[in-house]
Amino acid sequence: MANPLPASFSSSHPYRGMATNGQGFRRLNTVVKVAGIFTVLMAMAPLIVILWSWGSDQTETWQHLIATQLSTLLRNTLVLVIGVGVGVTVLGVSLAWLTVMCEFPGRRWLDWGLMLPMAMPAYVLAFVVLGIFDFAGPLQQGLHAWLGSDYRYIDVRHEAVVIAVLVLVFYPYVYMLARSAFLAQSTDVMEAARVLGANRWRAFFGVALPMARPAIVAGSSLAIMETLADFGTVAVFNYDTFTTAIYKSWFGLFNLQAAAQLASLLLLFVALALMAEKQSRGRRSYTQSGRKQHRFRQQLSPLKAFAATAFCSVVMLIAFILPVLQLLQWVLVEGLELIDARYLNLLWRTLLLGGSAAVLTVALALLLAFSRRRAKARLRTFYDLGTLGYALPGSVLAVGIMLSFTFIDNQLIAPVFEWLSLPPKPLLLGSVFALLAAYWVRFLAVANGPVDSSLQRIRPSIPEAACSLGSSGWSLLWQVYLPILRPGLLTAMVLVFVDVMKEMPATLLLRPYGWDTLAVRIYEMTSEGEWQRAALPALTLILVGLLPVIQAVRQSAGR
Repeated sequence: MANPLPASFSSSHPYRGMATNGQGFRRLNTVVKVAGIFTVLMAMAPLIVILWSWGSDQTETWQHLIATQLSTLLRNTLVLVIGVGVGVTVLGVSLAWLTVMCEFPGRRWLDWGLMLPMAMPAYVLAFVVLGIFDFAGPLQQGLHAWLGSDYRYIDVRHEAVVIAVLVLVFYPYVYMLARSAFLAQSTDVMEAARVLGANRWRAFFGVALPMARPAIVAGSSLAIMETLADFGTVAVFNYDTFTTAIYKSWFGLFNLQAAAQLASLLLLFVALALMAEKQSRGRRSYTQSGRKQHRFRQQLSPLKAFAATAFCSVVMLIAFILPVLQLLQWVLVEGLELIDARYLNLLWRTLLLGGSAAVLTVALALLLAFSRRRAKARLRTFYDLGTLGYALPGSVLAVGIMLSFTFIDNQLIAPVFEWLSLPPKPLLLGSVFALLAAYWVRFLAVANGPVDSSLQRIRPSIPEAACSLGSSGWSLLWQVYLPILRPGLLTAMVLVFVDVMKEMPATLLLRPYGWDTLAVRIYEMTSEGEWQRAALPALTLILVGLLPVIQAVRQSAGR
């Protein structure tokens, strides 16, 4: 792949005789290099600190955990990973195959409508399900009033319901990637399989599914990562996993070192999931021949067409439409009283944190992308480490940030205050900067994708032509690169902005006093069973979450 940065960023640039340009390029090259290294080191610091926490003796705490909770935590986490992994794969692949390969009533609307659950935070769907189906919910209360004493209440706080909620929220990862893979497949291979005697099912399992396997595995891996990182859903259902144990160790036992050691065990699950995804690919290669793509979808019989429409519609109704309608009904019941000064303050702080984190994260992603493109081949792996933060659950990242900033405050900043004869006080711990640091480390990979892909599209001839016209290093960045990169930068900002607004565990653990957000408000209200009072902030997050979904739909339509 051609280097998108011009040769002018090196000392051997042919225009090095131009003193102004040469100095500008050298200064810019130095700034980019230093900023890229700093970004990677900051992103890796929480992980290193968490692993370093095993140097602290927490024997009594671990004896208590082993005797009481550890086996339950391991079992519940493993059950969630397996259940959600299988569920999102089956549901996402089946929906993608139906919308791509079959023609049935409503297919065009359902094709993009099935992406809408991506805008639904998992913890929002969780408390809506409990609000409707729990003991005090309208459904069971209505059945009890109808059947009287013969009705037996059903406990919906079951792990099967937790898995179902997570599957309904995370299946779009598999659906979108599998759908793109099926659309890209050539019909020549499928036609060849049919000519050789394979029926539709054998052609699907023997040809289409193996060719789409990399995309399916990638989508399933993303869903599993989100499952391991989930805190809000399992907290709503009182279903103990490592994320809830980390929170209880921090705020219940007030033992940050024990929380860090628990976080390292959760990292082990993440590492195993990444290794399994890599191992599943192995040395297999997947190629496609021919340029002919699916143009003619299979016409289903009336009964099968009705079943396909019903299946896709039910998924969309349960995962998105009915929860949104229930939230609207709760908001209308509470009336405009919910939109008070406190709600507006929560909205303002949420937007402020989201916007600040988006700008900071995209700026660092741009520096990282430039640094990686400028680095030698053997050093590019080092820069790739900067994007590993997305694999860290928010609770794990919060523990790492807290330990890192505690060390900096105590060992570096406090001595400076003493030298200046000032009372020592923490500057980083409990500050907004700690929260922003957690955000950009967590979502740097999200911003890096659009930024890096946009940077790759810039031909070397464009900046070289600008250099020949006398453009210096910084003016080249502002006048050439940024205007061309603007669409990718805006896309990255939108993605990071939405993810930051929905992020719950990192915000809950690291927020300064008085810096509550909409996600924190939802957690507080759902912890007390106040479903109706949590409806307005939840609905706000869903509306904001529709932004990247709309963008994905537009890109899909443009294809």
